Amino acid sequence: MRKTLIVTNDFPPRPGGIQAFLHNMALRLDPERLVVHASTWKRGREGAEATAAFDAEQPFTVVRDRTTMLLPTPGATRRAVGLLREHGCTSVWFGAAAPLGLMAPALRKAGAERLVATTHGHEAGWAQLPAARQLLRRIGESTDTLTYLGEYTRSRIAGALTPEAAARMTQLPPGVDEKAFHPGSGGEEVRARLGLTERPVVVCVSRLVPRKGQDTLIRSMPRVLAAEPDAVLLIVGGGPYEKDLRRLAADTGVAASVHFTGAVPWSELPAHYGAGDVFAMPCRTRRGGLDVEGLGIVYLEASATGLPVVAGDSGGAPDAVLDGETGWVVRGGDEEQAADRVVTLLGDAGLRRRMGERGRAWVEEKWRWDLLAKRLEALL
Repeated sequence: MRKTLIVTNDFPPRPGGIQAFLHNMALRLDPERLVVHASTWKRGREGAEATAAFDAEQPFTVVRDRTTMLLPTPGATRRAVGLLREHGCTSVWFGAAAPLGLMAPALRKAGAERLVATTHGHEAGWAQLPAARQLLRRIGESTDTLTYLGEYTRSRIAGALTPEAAARMTQLPPGVDEKAFHPGSGGEEVRARLGLTERPVVVCVSRLVPRKGQDTLIRSMPRVLAAEPDAVLLIVGGGPYEKDLRRLAADTGVAASVHFTGAVPWSELPAHYGAGDVFAMPCRTRRGGLDVEGLGIVYLEASATGLPVVAGDSGGAPDAVLDGETGWVVRGGDEEQAADRVVTLLGDAGLRRRMGERGRAWVEEKWRWDLLAKRLEALL
């Protein structure tokens, strides 16, 4: 691999799916041939200490921009060019194509010979807005390849590019750590700690935001409880939607059957997946198609843990499910359909086992980090 500069606004300790994607990829590349240029997570002493502690643990060089939001401004571009030259990098990976891929021409001029830009769900939204669409087209023209998560995001983004740039697109989804997420990951201990040992558990692991569909699951609970009176919905994660969800659970009369864990450290996530009998996140598309699920790595983590999944039909979420084999895809926001699938799974242990085993095998075949990191290495 050429010596590579990663330019990104999304990197731990800032939490999030893109951040985890980039970090996991970076850890599987040659650390001697890697430099990460990222934004600062938080201003103030606490943020600075957390960032410094994280950076010190990494096997590769991390250089933080002083801003908390890295954008392709002239100043930020000059700093990226300076790092490229200082460290002798000849490849660049933009962790999110939009908007940082607009730095590409300056980095090319400074000596970058390979420029790879990764797209996520938000670039599919950019492709629908005239001004943003033109910027995305410029990014496609000035990089060697745009990567995409799955067919949904590829088709949306390709329409904004020139035919030549669209033809150069390459799939590069996030992967799953199959050694961390596996059956027997500690779910029984979590169940015991939360007092759920004897109860059927529907688990949802995600940020608490409207798109993810936790509200649909709460609204579906009366139907679920009619069939499985001891069932509980375990909502794992934090976010701005939590107060609304707690209020909804109370208003729906199911608060006693909905358990909120709040934010959970990454190291404890596998066990929280394992605490479930069924994984469900019926995500939906919002804001006229601008707010969509890029892929939904949580479905694959649940499959790796041996759970059947119930997914929403938003964006690229169906790409993370073999419908009818590893789980089912339901209409986002359709509480009746979500309830029907959950009830079917809770009532059939054999079906849960077969879907969970198929999901685990699929992750091992296609979604392991080591396989995907080799693909990125070849692109760079």
